[in-house]
Amino acid sequence: MNMLKNRIIILAACGFVIVCGLFAVRFSDGAKESAIAVKEETTTEKYIKWVDFSIPYNALRDAMELDISTFGSEKHLSWIDTLSFLACKNGGNWSGYKQSQLDKLVEAVNSVTTVDDLMATNKYYWFYKEAYGAVLGGMIGEYTKAAPDGNVGIKIIEGYGLKAYSPIAEGFWFSHYDDFGVSRSYGYKRRHLGNDLMGSIGTPVISVEGGTVEAIGWNRYGGWRIAIRSFDGKRSYYYAHLRRNRPYREGLEIGSAVKAGEVIGYLGMTGYSEEENVNGMKVPHLHLGMQLIFNEVQKEGTNQIWIDMYSIVELLNKNKASVIKDSETGEYKRVYDIFDESYPENMRHLTTVNVAEITEQ
Repeated sequence: MNMLKNRIIILAACGFVIVCGLFAVRFSDGAKESAIAVKEETTTEKYIKWVDFSIPYNALRDAMELDISTFGSEKHLSWIDTLSFLACKNGGNWSGYKQSQLDKLVEAVNSVTTVDDLMATNKYYWFYKEAYGAVLGGMIGEYTKAAPDGNVGIKIIEGYGLKAYSPIAEGFWFSHYDDFGVSRSYGYKRRHLGNDLMGSIGTPVISVEGGTVEAIGWNRYGGWRIAIRSFDGKRSYYYAHLRRNRPYREGLEIGSAVKAGEVIGYLGMTGYSEEENVNGMKVPHLHLGMQLIFNEVQKEGTNQIWIDMYSIVELLNKNKASVIKDSETGEYKRVYDIFDESYPENMRHLTTVNVAEITEQ
């Protein structure tokens, strides 16, 4: 009897140990899964993966003019904040935009209330602000630049306003229409991810914004092309179909830094060919694209973000770079340099050009 009793006690003890072991394993696995979940939650980076930039020219113009006119006042209205506000008010549908909407915003903002305050609880406002900030962030701001003095000379001026440039130099014609998203079939069927600016072969192509050359050379689709990454890293400008034989300004290579308004190359019609230096396009034009990068994984691959630049190009017509032609080399260079606090330190200077050297184009 005692022997049976001892066996029962031993079996019960073993069972208890087994149950505790199983519980410990389950607890351990659960803790491990919980730790993994927490780790994934805290290490997974969130970033914007899609942007529909459909702001019309008149809205861009009105917001820019309001930004410039209120700069330095207690009621300064950044055009990025203004446009983000309007996007929310119109549900992202810009066909309903009216200038009177801006007037109401001006009335609502006072010396202690900002657009951010008005839209603090609107999650869409903060999305638009980040998205539009990535697109437009380098285009308006304070600057110091050279300008004509009205007497065949140069003066230095300081100001606040549009500091990005038209991609086509002053004095050269171009035409364009909103062809973003139109079907293309060379190589494979795809959407057109840029804005085509029709012009004459050899037209100087201007850097819209300051930045660093991150790609240059031949591409079967874009021909001779160059990509310039903005200094803040958020935008990559793509200039394609440049001139055969002499597509670029001399000296440009990967890693070269350029200022807004500099000549970077020449309009042409190269591309649509596996063979280099072939005019595969039917009409001379510049393909201009802007890619947004919120995370470096978006730079290459299938999740790239390209935006419609038609209205931006229309706006940039308000700021064109004056250029002169070197009679010996045939190359063009800018006349009026610009200084920008956002540039790398070694680029914060003004290089003047003797206006008397200007030759007929």
